[in-house]
Amino acid sequence: MDDIAALMDDVSAAAKVATQKTAGVLGDDLAVNAEKASGFVASREIPVLIAITKGSFLNKLIIIPIVLLLNFIFPAAIKIVLIIGGFYLAYEGIEKVIHYLFHSKKVKTKVKIEKQNDNPVTEKQKIKSAIITDFILSIEIVIIALSTVLDKSIYIQIGTVAIVSILATVGVYGIVALIVRMDDAGHGLIRISKNKGFLATIGRSLVKLLPHIIRLMGVVGTIALILVAGGIFVHQTHIFENFPKGFPMIAKEALIGLAAGLICFTVIEGFKKVFVKKSI
Repeated sequence: MDDIAALMDDVSAAAKVATQKTAGVLGDDLAVNAEKASGFVASREIPVLIAITKGSFLNKLIIIPIVLLLNFIFPAAIKIVLIIGGFYLAYEGIEKVIHYLFHSKKVKTKVKIEKQNDNPVTEKQKIKSAIITDFILSIEIVIIALSTVLDKSIYIQIGTVAIVSILATVGVYGIVALIVRMDDAGHGLIRISKNKGFLATIGRSLVKLLPHIIRLMGVVGTIALILVAGGIFVHQTHIFENFPKGFPMIAKEALIGLAAGLICFTVIEGFKKVFVKKSI
């Protein structure tokens, strides 16, 4: 029992350090997933969040043993996986920017149609996209958490990444749930107060704020995708070591993320055009 208690103390201390190290990625994860989980009709918001949360837990159940095994037999593979994930995140971020700049009217029309029809196929596609993005961000969270306990025993490593993964999933999606249900909370306050007094004012404020917060999360989520991707390239490769000294890290990550995203977007769109032409 003394050994178990000592192990739990070590795991708790290591998990605290690991959580602090992953705080930046968790912030990006929150911004990205809040944007991903928005845009559904009110009756489907919680079921969609539950589906994405289940997918997030499954992601981590898959990632943790693979990362631990790879770290033991082939550490270089972790960097390769991270870099591939970085290209995916950069592509997704740039795709959002380009579609907003050049196809914004079509996107707005499409969103309105989706909300009216409550299309289950579209819902499944959005859930799938959110889970894929979560998978890539989860890889980085698990690897960062593991990097803080590489000199510890395997038991501490397993306990640390497990605790950080659970806290990340529950924390991120719990906050996302609060954000997307702000309007319901606001309407509830208005009903309780009979649309009078301080509570009613708070309720109306929550209802009015939600669309602005969702739009802000969309912008922040897109920026987060690009920054996370740029951060992966900066920290996992040595290519950018000779980048101009004194250049702000966040600006460096943004430029590299944008460049990687534009390259991916150009290549993928080129393949799409060739494929479409051949099929025609």
